[in-house]
Amino acid sequence: MPTPPECAEHANSESLLQLLGGARPAIEATIPPVVFVLAWMLSGNDIVIGGAAATLSGLIIAGFALYQRRRLTSVIFGLLAVVASAAVAVYTGNAVDFFLLRLLSNAASMLAWIASIMVRWPFLGIVLGALLGTKTTWRKDPVILRAYNRASWFWVAQYGVRVIVLGYFWATGHVIGLSVAHILLSYPLFALSLIASGWMLFGSIPK
Repeated sequence: MPTPPECAEHANSESLLQLLGGARPAIEATIPPVVFVLAWMLSGNDIVIGGAAATLSGLIIAGFALYQRRRLTSVIFGLLAVVASAAVAVYTGNAVDFFLLRLLSNAASMLAWIASIMVRWPFLGIVLGALLGTKTTWRKDPVILRAYNRASWFWVAQYGVRVIVLGYFWATGHVIGLSVAHILLSYPLFALSLIASGWMLFGSIPK
């Protein structure tokens, strides 16, 4: 039996709130960059010390996540991202390059979301379909498919803003600016995109 519109909306709201509340990795991801910049500044711009401090903070976060029995894959990928970022900065000798992988990953994510919209398989629909248990049945309804496509553009914009802002500070060599921008454009921007896409989605689907 099809889900009543009011139940579907409630389920979507629950799922969006679940995503919003489950964004701990987005918050934790801001810690190593801040630690890197602080250690780099306090050590007289020593990139090796900054990288080591960031890696240590990543290990502590990973250890705490394992203690809470979170998914091993997400813990490993999070730690590898920190180690790789530190390695790139040490290799190039430029502190701003600690943020290079984050810049590139946001650019890749933006392109991937655009591609998913263009081929009419928006990632937002895939994620919510998995959370709601409806899988990909939403693709059979042109109205819902169009709603997911429209709402997905907010996520494209999210990545686009990061690419522009982080790209500017990276190109101009502003390490502290990168750190501050990374904090402001992580969870706050994620939450804003979630709310905006939810508003678009609920407003586009007939009640």
